[in-house]
Amino acid sequence: AKYGNNITADMHPLIRSRDACFRSTSRAVALAEKYGTRLHLLHISTVDELKLLSKETPSERKNITAEVCVNHLWFDDTCYEILGNSIKCNPAIKTRFDREALITSVNNDITDVIASDHAPHTIEEKNKPYPEAPSGIPVIQHSLVAMLELWHKKLISLEKIVEKMCHNPAILFNISKRGFIREGYKADLCLFDPVRPWTVTKDNIFYKCGWSPFENTTFRSGIVMTFVNGNIVFHDGIVDANSRGEKLVFERH
Repeated sequence: AKYGNNITADMHPLIRSRDACFRSTSRAVALAEKYGTRLHLLHISTVDELKLLSKETPSERKNITAEVCVNHLWFDDTCYEILGNSIKCNPAIKTRFDREALITSVNNDITDVIASDHAPHTIEEKNKPYPEAPSGIPVIQHSLVAMLELWHKKLISLEKIVEKMCHNPAILFNISKRGFIREGYKADLCLFDPVRPWTVTKDNIFYKCGWSPFENTTFRSGIVMTFVNGNIVFHDGIVDANSRGEKLVFERH
């Protein structure tokens, strides 16, 4: 109401404010500490929230763990001018300072998991005026190559990418026989070429929604092959549409 009909995507981090993020996260952390409850925080997006977290390794020793999305490690609020609603997501993408702090938090084990938060809204939905456009970004196809680009920029190591995207999700959620290359484990593997540059276009997007905020971005690494449960489901641009996943098994006590 304050801005009338002049609300645009660049106002999203003001509406979905950093203060709201900090207040909600701090309340959840306070409750977990008060009652000794295991807590996993999703979608950390500000440097302020990082102050509520502790550095302790390995991650399974923590009672409070946290996740950061690819969206918040790649984009910052300067991107709204060009990308507009296409990067409208919740929590909102914040400043460059926040993005850099989040990358540091991954490297310093303050945050424990890197997630995609895939949300494939249609381009028709996203092209609506800001108040009507849904929040969410289709990102799963480009999440790994985006992180590999940060590796090329020497902002994160390959080992840390594997730890945060493969090992820790399996460890923290007690997922049986996943997340590691080990005998007897499910063969969920991705083969990539670190020197296979390519540019994202509508012709090479596999999302059913048919668009991506990464369009026109050139990545230096390319995905060659993907295995799920030991089966090849992607090879050199071809997806096996007949391949299906399996239910995850959780080792909960």
